[in-house]
Amino acid sequence: MGVSASQVKALREATFSPMLDCKKALEATDGDVLRAIDWLREKGLAKAAKKSGRSAEEGLVECYVHPGNRVAVMVEVNCETDFVARSPEFKALVHEVMLQVAMSNPVSVDVDTLPAELVEKEKSIFRQRAIEEGKSSALADKVAEGRLSKFYQEACLLQQPYIKNEDITVRELLQQSIGKLGENIVVHRFARYELGN
Repeated sequence: MGVSASQVKALREATFSPMLDCKKALEATDGDVLRAIDWLREKGLAKAAKKSGRSAEEGLVECYVHPGNRVAVMVEVNCETDFVARSPEFKALVHEVMLQVAMSNPVSVDVDTLPAELVEKEKSIFRQRAIEEGKSSALADKVAEGRLSKFYQEACLLQQPYIKNEDITVRELLQQSIGKLGENIVVHRFARYELGN
């Protein structure tokens, strides 16, 4: 099936994907725009996985102060090149990460950066609670692991549901941006300040 230039242009405007990728997506899905968007997302995530090992030493350090001046956030988000770091799409992503940190108050970027003593403390609390609920010792360990998984979704930025679309996590938001921008993107660190805390 032939794909018109207007279809390719419309898909590019909707997804910010390269023209050639938009054309391939439309050809692969017989011109169905919704299926083409899914096709591009799948390919973008595949591209993101390939790019995740590449060095990301450029990027931005940005600050955000929430209206009312009660919460402030500073983040460092890295990419591979200064060219991408200056792009409007990358700046918009950094802003979204700052909003996420301001609203969701994560403890760390990911599970591997959580303090080990905090993880052990939470696991111990979850296990003790399960025993108090009448679970056996072996079952209490499994219950604690399940509750720990839920704790990670609350405490780790990349595992949190994205505040503007809870169907995806912040990690998936980053992967979509990696697919669109063609470079590895890493949230390196953040700091969150709240008045009185």
